[in-house]
Amino acid sequence: MSAIAVQANPAPAPAPARKRRGKKLERVNPLVYVVAWLLVGVCIGPVLFIIFGGLRTNSQITADPSGFPTTWEWGNYSSVLNSSLFWQQAGNSAISAIATTIGVVILGVMASFVLARYDFKAQPAMYSLFAAGLMFPMTVAITPLYILIKNLGLMNSLAGIILPQIAFALPTTIIILVPFLRAIPKELEEAAAIDGASRLGFFFRMVVPLSIPGVVTVGILAFVAAWNSYMLPLFILNDEAMYTLPLGVQSFASQYSVDTARVLAFTSLSMIPALIFFSLFERRIVGGLTGAVKG
Repeated sequence: MSAIAVQANPAPAPAPARKRRGKKLERVNPLVYVVAWLLVGVCIGPVLFIIFGGLRTNSQITADPSGFPTTWEWGNYSSVLNSSLFWQQAGNSAISAIATTIGVVILGVMASFVLARYDFKAQPAMYSLFAAGLMFPMTVAITPLYILIKNLGLMNSLAGIILPQIAFALPTTIIILVPFLRAIPKELEEAAAIDGASRLGFFFRMVVPLSIPGVVTVGILAFVAAWNSYMLPLFILNDEAMYTLPLGVQSFASQYSVDTARVLAFTSLSMIPALIFFSLFERRIVGGLTGAVKG
C-alpha cells in the first residue's frame, strides 16, 4: 500500500530546475559591468565635453581643456540662439530630414510590400540588388552623383540632397521591412479578399498598421542620418543660407576659429535635436530590429 501511495503522489520535479535557473541569472560577471560603463563613458564623454565647453570661457578652456566650468557662461548659447542664420540652417536641416523620412517610409513600404508578398521571376534579383546597395556608401558614388544632380539643375537646393538621401536609405529600409511584411499570414490576406477588400485596401488597412514597428524604426534611422548628413550637402550646397546644420558648424568654426567656446555652443545646439530624437525612440528602434530578425 505504501508503494502505491508513493506512486500516486509523486514529488514535483520542476522546482529544483527553477532554483537552478534563478541561481544562473544571479551570477553576473562584474567585468561585464566594468566594460559596459567604460563603453558608456567613451560614448558620452565627447558629448559632455562639447556641451560643457559651450558653458565656459575661452580662458577656462585654454587653462584646463577637460575641466568643468568654474563660472557658467550662458552668453555663448544665447548668442547662437539669437542668430538668424542658425535658425535658418536648422530649418533647412529639419526640412531635409522630414522630407527624407517621409519619402523613405512611403517608398520603402511600397517596395517592400511587392518584394515580400508577390512571387515573380525578378523578385530574388531585385531583393539582391537592394541588399547589394548596403555595400555602396554615398562616399563611393559622390562624383557621379554630383554630375547627375548638376545636370538635373538641382544644385544649391534642398531637393538636390533630399532625393539622393532617400535613394541611399532605401536598401536599409527594405532589408528591415521585408521580414515584417513576409510574417503577415496569407490567410489574413485571403480573408480580406473574401470580405471584398482589394489589394490596395488590404495594403492600407492591414499591412501598414501591422508594420508600424518596422516603419517607425526605418523612419527614425532615416531622420537621424539625414539630420547628420555632411558629405552630400558639402558637394551640393554652396550658399551659406542654404546650409544644413552640419555644414553650418563647419562654416561657423572656420569663421570664429578663435572663439572656441562659442563654436562648442553652436556644435552642441546642432546635435542636441538628433540626440533627443534618437533617445526618445531608442526602444522603438530595438523593437523594430528585433521584429525584423524574428520575421
